Order: sequence, then C-alpha cells, then structure tokens
Amino acid sequence: MNLTSTAFLHLTDMPSLYTCEGDNQSPPLLWSDIPAGTKSLALIVDDPDAPDPAAPKMTWVHWVLYNIPPDSTGLDTGKSGAPDLPAGTLNGLNTWNQTGYGGPCPPIGRHRYFHKLYALDTVLPLLQAATKETLEKAMQGHIMARCELVGYYKKHV
Repeated sequence: MNLTSTAFLHLTDMPSLYTCEGDNQSPPLLWSDIPAGTKSLALIVDDPDAPDPAAPKMTWVHWVLYNIPPDSTGLDTGKSGAPDLPAGTLNGLNTWNQTGYGGPCPPIGRHRYFHKLYALDTVLPLLQAATKETLEKAMQGHIMARCELVGYYKKHV
C-alpha cells in the first residue's frame, strides 16, 4: 500500500498553503495498492512533536477520517468535509475538538506530520466521540495493511 501527495514528498517540508500560515486546506493525498478484501480505509494525521520537538509532551491530532471506500484513490486539495469526501466517509474529531482538517501551526521548531492510512477488513460502526483513540481501538484486529507519508513544517514567523 502506498500513500503520496503531489504537494510534498515523503520526509520533506510541507508547503505553507496547507498550514495556518496559508489557506489551512488539506493537502492532496493519493493512495494505491490497496489490499484485496479491504472493506474500508482510515486516515489519521498527527504531530507527535507537540508542543516543542525538543521536549514533546503530546501528539496533536490534525485529521481523523474513517470508512473511506476502498475503491477511492485519494482526496483532492481542501476536501476535508462533507460533501467533498467520498460517499460513506466519516469525519472524526481533531485535537481542536472539531471535524475536518486542521493544518500544521507549530508554536516552536520543525515538527513532523504523520499521514497514516490503514486498510481495514471491516466497515466500522459510527463511533461516538470519534477521536484518534476511539478509532485506533475500533481498528484493533482489523488492520490489513498500513502506510504513511511524513511531512515537516516550521512556521516562518
């Protein structure tokens, strides 16, 4: 399974367009080689370097999606909420306690942003308080494959 973006390469800097210093829109994501038998996909975007990469204290969650149809091939720029998501896709809550994408906005230092895609052998039930934690718990025992795309960002101010 592969996850890529036309906006940045794995382990390179993300353009500011996709951050709080730009339009704060979700980057384009493309996936391929989804395993046969996959019933749904899930996407988690998080930053394990919050608030300071030199002394991280938490993982900041930027985006949670689940029940993405396995025949979809990706998400276009800025398509982080209904009705722009593939049919059946559900949004979870990010650390701002909101649905949809919230772009990088690190208070200090250069942070890593992990875009993690999971192939699941099931369609998940509607998760109440669909946080990263509840999604990860619901996915246990159902992950067929996993891949990730990591981008970096440091504020320019």
